[in-house]
Amino acid sequence: MMIRDQQWMELALTQARQAATQDEVPVGAVFVFNDQIVAQGHNIRRSTCDPTAHAEVEVLRKASAIVKDWRLGGTLYVTQEPCPMCAGALVNARVDRLVYGCANPKAGAVTTLFRLVDDKRLNHCMEITSGVCEEDCRNILTNFFSAIRQNKASQTTPTIMER
Repeated sequence: MMIRDQQWMELALTQARQAATQDEVPVGAVFVFNDQIVAQGHNIRRSTCDPTAHAEVEVLRKASAIVKDWRLGGTLYVTQEPCPMCAGALVNARVDRLVYGCANPKAGAVTTLFRLVDDKRLNHCMEITSGVCEEDCRNILTNFFSAIRQNKASQTTPTIMER
């Protein structure tokens, strides 16, 4: 693992922690091009009521607006392995390299359940580095979901009709 990867992932972890303080699933991302941060962000699905507002998609949107191109190249650092939607967005954005922290056992589309970002049948593949700051990335998610389970055990959740 490159020292620089760890430094960039620490910034993604900062974004993940910020998401947790906003009651969002704590996943953070940073997009880097030529060793400079272009964009950073975190999950905002709950606050925006947008199912596509994952950290990766938010950062790709910001980066594309900044560089004024949908073909981004560069490297995306994200604390958790991307889901199928996000992996597809990375391929479509022509990201050169993906660096992620921990596996996503329920929806991982990079190495865990699917292999979208390096599937030779697609029009673009990228380099993958996994396990950067893995323990910290996994712990922030584990702690977040443990707290949710504890809260649910102490109260009932309204049904969709009661909201």
